[in-house]
Amino acid sequence: MKLRVAVVYGGRTGEHEVSLRSAESIVAAMDPVRYEVQRILIGKDGRWRPRAISPEPGGNPDIDVVFPVLHGTFGEDGTVQGLLELADLAYVGAGVLASAVSMDKEVMKRLMVERGLPVVEYITVRRGRFRREDVCGRFPFPVFVKPANLGSSVGVSKAKTCEELMAALEFAAQFDRKIIVERGIQGREFECSVLGNDDPVAAVPCEILPSRDFYDYEDKYLLNQAQTVVPANVTAQQTMEIQRLAVECYRAVDCEGMARVDFLMEAATGKFFINEINTIPGFTSISMYPKMWEASGLAYPKLIDRLIDLALERHREKQSTRYTR
Repeated sequence: MKLRVAVVYGGRTGEHEVSLRSAESIVAAMDPVRYEVQRILIGKDGRWRPRAISPEPGGNPDIDVVFPVLHGTFGEDGTVQGLLELADLAYVGAGVLASAVSMDKEVMKRLMVERGLPVVEYITVRRGRFRREDVCGRFPFPVFVKPANLGSSVGVSKAKTCEELMAALEFAAQFDRKIIVERGIQGREFECSVLGNDDPVAAVPCEILPSRDFYDYEDKYLLNQAQTVVPANVTAQQTMEIQRLAVECYRAVDCEGMARVDFLMEAATGKFFINEINTIPGFTSISMYPKMWEASGLAYPKLIDRLIDLALERHREKQSTRYTR
């Protein structure tokens, strides 16, 4: 019998369109001999089409595994993962805890610090509670301003003056109540794909060469001018360091299934900093998560197979867990 896979995609956030493109690429890569695909689209209005997943255990007899392709809030942050846990369904990717803490950039950074992993210096402010005297001068300009809970660089700005910083804070506050201000790093940007449950492994890393001042949403998805180098043009020792940090970051947030870890390398020091971890990375035709695995010898269709196998493996292991006395 074919494995029945429900691909859940769309969502209520600004990353809706990216999710649509990722889902189409995933479905196209699935072997029709092996899988029976059911599409579940979540509209921008929050409605599920053609049907919602029932939270009742056993209420989803026509689904063997769910493949969430929901980037950002209400999909990558543990909310959908919680629903799937209630429904006792196998699903691809990180669980509730890893999804939630990875989505929140501040909590993720705190976990990295606790593990002794390098992150850029930052401060956190709240919507409506930031004052010029509290934020200007904390770090030398330029600085980066980011909503704490969002992805695909939505709401992210680079500020070179105090006036730009205050405007960037107002802009980021449209997308989240909690906002991160980071010291700007002059250097290079790298990404590294990680795959696995208890024994995660890292792919060869890639380097991002933005066409704009930084790798923003337009540069990622609209302009088609940013360049990527796979494998990254770094030494063997630097490759091993990126891979080591990626796996350690993955473990620090208790991730399973997959994630893409993003890095900054400071030009002046050569030091790598963990920028963020994405538990549902892009799977579009230009996305780097599958491209890094392809460069490491794992073709896109085989990557999809492996992710589904990891989801089923984790679900089987959970069946041996007791939840009552």
